[in-house]
Amino acid sequence: MTLTCCRQTSRFLLQTRTVQSRAYASASSFKRKNGARDGEGAQDSHGEQPTARRRRDTAFLPMPTSQLTHPLFQPDQLSRLTLQPFHPEIITPAIISQALKFPHNDKDPFRIFGLPRNLLVEFRILSSPCSVVRDVTVNVVNRLDTASQASSVDHRLVLTGASGSGKSVLLLQALQYCHTRDWIVFYFPRAISLVNSTTTYAYDPRTRLYQQTIFAFQTLQRFLTVNSHRVEQLKTTVDVELERRATIPAGTSLADLVRAGIKERALAPTILMALMEELQKQTEFPVLLAIDDFQAIYCKTKYRDPHFSAIKPYHLSIPRLLLEFASGKRQFARGAVLGALSTTNVEFQLPLELAESLGIPPVSYGGAYTKRSSTLQDYAKGLERVVVPDALTVQEAMEVFDLWSKDNAIPSVPTDEFFLSKYSESCGNARKFVWKGFLVSLST
Repeated sequence: MTLTCCRQTSRFLLQTRTVQSRAYASASSFKRKNGARDGEGAQDSHGEQPTARRRRDTAFLPMPTSQLTHPLFQPDQLSRLTLQPFHPEIITPAIISQALKFPHNDKDPFRIFGLPRNLLVEFRILSSPCSVVRDVTVNVVNRLDTASQASSVDHRLVLTGASGSGKSVLLLQALQYCHTRDWIVFYFPRAISLVNSTTTYAYDPRTRLYQQTIFAFQTLQRFLTVNSHRVEQLKTTVDVELERRATIPAGTSLADLVRAGIKERALAPTILMALMEELQKQTEFPVLLAIDDFQAIYCKTKYRDPHFSAIKPYHLSIPRLLLEFASGKRQFARGAVLGALSTTNVEFQLPLELAESLGIPPVSYGGAYTKRSSTLQDYAKGLERVVVPDALTVQEAMEVFDLWSKDNAIPSVPTDEFFLSKYSESCGNARKFVWKGFLVSLST
């Protein structure tokens, strides 16, 4: 009797537990099917979502500025640098070792064409983009004044010097000088982008070159923005024939020619070539072709043909165009070609053919029997070297030091001892003086 009662009691408890568990599972299953969890989808008496949901949604929203009243949240008020504007009339020996600020307008070449990476970061940190005029700046400006009345074949200059010596800044100063002197300017701040396989390309059997349509399209856009008021005054001298399109007749303004390439992207390489041919013949405005990372257009490219062989730089449309102007095979009736070497990218180092043409010790020399490209040697003939001093003078370094101290880039109180220590540590190198002397304290 006792055994039977125990069995019945156990069976009852088991059934009760099963019913409870099934009821619990059923409720949870119903909630999951309806996409609801505990606390989700419910509203309070005011019709608002739960506090946990609101906290999760607003976790990363900034506080309103009106609530940041504590002095800790009040940044130092930075005063903009008060410097003379960069104007061609004052670029004389009397202004050497003084800082000048670049003008601020929407059509400045370096704002439209872009900047090398290091300069871009520096100009973003400074309250006003500026540079220090050096002795070599005045020398290059004088050479450009002569080139404004002569063919570019006699003025193909390449800026050389140690890494961080200021070649890109000098190239930018020359670009700004020519722009304010009413030149037509082309600027390629990162020529490595032409050969590192970052732009689309397609083979054109008509020209037997690999066309870089997107880059040509962007170049036309930037060129027209910077030089619109000059090219409006120039007309085409010949008809421009387009494949499967209406011919652009002679007498069309160069601005309208460029707009045709911008309107239809597929025509950009053809329009760019026609534009350069017209600029070669006109004599109303001198033309400056400025190329940073100049050595890159002589290096092996990252592009590959259908057989996965490396494409030569002179088989790409835009690098070939630049090489022809650099070698003198193409020339402007008035103007100059100005390049600047760069050593920061180890994948595109100075090639042997260009180093020998400029009289610079090559990066790696395998001896007299090292194979050389006769085509690249031909493209490097006649280039003239302009040496940028490896170190800043004391006066130039003092101006740079004052520039950054006025912008509160120096963490401590600027003293003569601090200046001399940083100048000695960098050996006067401009980039090291700024980046390892001042800006290293701002890195985290």
